[in-house]
Amino acid sequence: MTRHLAIVVLAIITITTAVVFAQQSGPMMQMMQMMHGPQAQPSVSNGLGFQNPNGYSLTVSQGGSMPGPFFMNFGTNGRNCATCHQASDAMSVSAANIQARFDATGGIDPLFRTNDGSNCNHDVDVTSVAARSVAYSLLRTRGLIRTALSVPKDADFEVVSVSNPYGCGEKDLLSVYRRPLPSTNLRFLSEVMWDGRESSSETGTAPITPTNYPESLTDDLGHQAGNLTDDLGHQAVSAAILHAQASFLPPPWRQHVVAFEMAQITAQSLATGAGPLDTQGALGGPVALSTQRFFIGINDPFGFNPSKTTFTPVIFDIFNAWAKIPDSDPRAAIVRGQTIFNSKLIAISGVAGLNDTFNLPSLQGTCGTCHDSPNVGNHSVALPLNIGVADLTNPNGVDYLPVFSLRNKNTKEVVQTTDPGRALVTGKFADIGKMKVPILRGLSARAPYFHNGSAMTLLDVVNFHDLRFRIGLTAQEKTDLVAFLGAL
Repeated sequence: MTRHLAIVVLAIITITTAVVFAQQSGPMMQMMQMMHGPQAQPSVSNGLGFQNPNGYSLTVSQGGSMPGPFFMNFGTNGRNCATCHQASDAMSVSAANIQARFDATGGIDPLFRTNDGSNCNHDVDVTSVAARSVAYSLLRTRGLIRTALSVPKDADFEVVSVSNPYGCGEKDLLSVYRRPLPSTNLRFLSEVMWDGRESSSETGTAPITPTNYPESLTDDLGHQAGNLTDDLGHQAVSAAILHAQASFLPPPWRQHVVAFEMAQITAQSLATGAGPLDTQGALGGPVALSTQRFFIGINDPFGFNPSKTTFTPVIFDIFNAWAKIPDSDPRAAIVRGQTIFNSKLIAISGVAGLNDTFNLPSLQGTCGTCHDSPNVGNHSVALPLNIGVADLTNPNGVDYLPVFSLRNKNTKEVVQTTDPGRALVTGKFADIGKMKVPILRGLSARAPYFHNGSAMTLLDVVNFHDLRFRIGLTAQEKTDLVAFLGAL
């Protein structure tokens, strides 16, 4: 434990140094950086460890990349990338962290800005601590950032009504509320953003494919296809403009931000009770993850694996070395949870993007059917799905979110949802509610879960799936699954 505490202290000192350096950079330094690229910055320690409710998470940097602009205020509202991507929260930001920052600053930390942090961006009172507490309630309690997205002009659906308890009920510009995704483990991505809008031809970015991952390939005409790094660069510019209220992000800064992000690897390194997750042959933690093999489609179960290797539902094997540990050992629960994740049969039905797309009304699968990337847990190709997280019937409750009534222009069918999801990118009624399958590493540090923060705990995540798919998990199986997910 002493070793981990030492890492925490070193990490805090390192990040504080980087932020102070950025804040003290004068106009001349800023101008030089905009013209010639970022100058050398204090390096983030290669091993940032932070305590969380289930133990400690650890972030390591491949190649010793330096933070540079990631920690620099390039906008007009005091924000930088680290405002919403905290090393302590597995490079996302937890609701607990947000509430602590609100309490420490009275709600004037740069995170609390009305352009996207408040429940609505007009007719909002932020003149007192009490007023700010109300204005930023979704951010404080669920860790949600408000994003305003237009319905595509050629959409095959129309907005019938918007019921938003916070205002922002416009029908042409829909306010949706989503969790910031982690800016780590990005080399395992098959699409960027919850709705994939930074990896979509509809937005001028490129879908990530086996032939362009992670870098561009030049075709016979000399044109370059988009790729993961290009998409991340586009996302960095979008974030700078929308969230930091910058006018632009200079190319050298953008490239440096992407290089820094691509170098970060994060995972839980120590589990309370179980201890370090990389002992006695186990392969938990970020060091083993940093060597994990990945390519687009690596274990896809629907025929998109370019190597044509047979799909295996054994997604995680990092705790196999503990298989013979006695049941009385806390580590045994993690192993049992891994086995449940890999082998528990699930009758998958009614999932838009899966059952309908592959003409499989019912599919006997496992957790790995959707979470197929080995030892990572996202889907290895872009596969946005609607499993009901945005539905009004979400068993965890979504009454804190707006309700959108959307009508198919052709069939006149009307559906209600708390987030149109990918439909706001493609304009397709069939894509309503679809979101990507996210990476599962570093979960313990970044509650709440799902795109809308509807699962406050990992047990809520497990309960949601158990109810949605009628799995029939026992209380012990739920406990073991939570132990496993918390150790990722």
